[in-house]
Amino acid sequence: MQQYETFELKFNAQAPAGSWVDIDLNATFSCDGDSQTVRGFYAGNSTYIVRFYPTKPGHYRWQTTGVVAASGEEVCEPAVTGHHGMVRRDGLHFKYDDGSRYQPFGTTVYALLHQDRPLIDQTMATLAAAPFNKVRLCVFPKHYDYNYNEPDYFAFEKTDGQWDVHRPCFPFWDALENRLRQLADLGIEADLILFHPYDRWGFAKLSLHDCLVYLDYLTRRLSAIPNVWWSLANEYDLMTEFAADWWPTFAHFIAEHDPASHLLSNHNFIRYWNFADPATSHCCIQGNNVEDVGTFQQKYGKPVVFDECRYEGNLPHSWGNISAFEMVNRFWKACTLGGYCTHGETYLNPEEIVWWSRGGRLIGQSPARIRFLRETLTSLPGPLEPVQSFFPLNKDQVKRRAEHIPPEMADNPIFKVVLTFNEEELARLALAARNFAGHFGDQVFLHYLERMCTSKLMLQLPADKRYRVEVIDVWEMTRKVVLEGVSGQVEVGLPGKEGMAVLATRI
Repeated sequence: MQQYETFELKFNAQAPAGSWVDIDLNATFSCDGDSQTVRGFYAGNSTYIVRFYPTKPGHYRWQTTGVVAASGEEVCEPAVTGHHGMVRRDGLHFKYDDGSRYQPFGTTVYALLHQDRPLIDQTMATLAAAPFNKVRLCVFPKHYDYNYNEPDYFAFEKTDGQWDVHRPCFPFWDALENRLRQLADLGIEADLILFHPYDRWGFAKLSLHDCLVYLDYLTRRLSAIPNVWWSLANEYDLMTEFAADWWPTFAHFIAEHDPASHLLSNHNFIRYWNFADPATSHCCIQGNNVEDVGTFQQKYGKPVVFDECRYEGNLPHSWGNISAFEMVNRFWKACTLGGYCTHGETYLNPEEIVWWSRGGRLIGQSPARIRFLRETLTSLPGPLEPVQSFFPLNKDQVKRRAEHIPPEMADNPIFKVVLTFNEEELARLALAARNFAGHFGDQVFLHYLERMCTSKLMLQLPADKRYRVEVIDVWEMTRKVVLEGVSGQVEVGLPGKEGMAVLATRI
């Protein structure tokens, strides 16, 4: 047994007479006074498996009950170097179980699980050389433009021509686990999408009972695998056959049946999921409005990930033809504000093997620039949070500012007028006065100028600290030190082109 790695017990016993999901097999693992009970699952061929995710080293005793009654002992060795464990929420950010920082730089390959082996192998080889450490992928196959292939296997077998959720298709689940292990070997988290509306097979029309049986098997089988996130759906609000109250039911069911407490969220088409839901760990958002990172952070107090902000490509669909620069631009805007972003690529080709859905090869220009961004943020001493705007941008901020007006702002005529604005006027001001600036305490200040082509930036730094100032070209992927040992208000010269950033680091 190894800390932060899946531990597995296998037993041979008679196959279940009824459901292959609802089986009686539990195991309790105890160490130093702590204990945890996990549920086992049937894996086919008269094989039962129990899996456990150990978070601390030590001497464990285990005992199973139900279909198999057995007991034993295991020594859990400390984690192998480089094995960090599961990703957890850490305030507005994320960290691994070992405490090290995790910053998601994701991509999307929806139907990865349902391609033929040569294409899957090509996709994995591409991911091995790419900058991404999270992949969004679906459990169920996808029926949509540029993705009409028929999978070899599905999650369930059929009984009398109907999907039978009590009969898992074991070759499918074995293949799914192989993909999860491959991704883990590459240091990639699997953001596993549990439902979606793009369906011709009937999975988007399952009954509530059948959905819960499926989630029961899913959590029994996958909960001890470290690199898994739960995404309840892709575009949950398009799933018209599911009642609205099913979604919180799913979230709470998973929370109750996942002993390892993986990250969980839900992805929208238009109507945002209620990220205040207690089982929800972070905000998963589809939208172009990456400048709203701070708004979501303030409202929910959770990490914000724009998991779909359109895709670099040339499809005729509006969501699939932004430029490489615009993809990079949205990454920088979200990340400067302390949020996160997810990539996708949608270049059409004669074979209709489009990365965002089926994988294959990446041909776009944004991944190299996303790698540069990842390296830049990783070099900082900690995660960023938004720098507060000079102007109050909602009524609560107006009230606080009115009560505590700083002396230097008391006679500012613009500020005086802003204090009288209504909500609509404040919203317009927020759009006009948007400022992509983030900080890590007083150690780091990052200003991203997006599409502005300014010749200089007036940078306000703490007067009692000294800073090194760099100018960053996000497209050319360069960092150049332009000032050393400065403080207070400083003027930074810029080349008058879009895609520039200014980074001040305390020395």
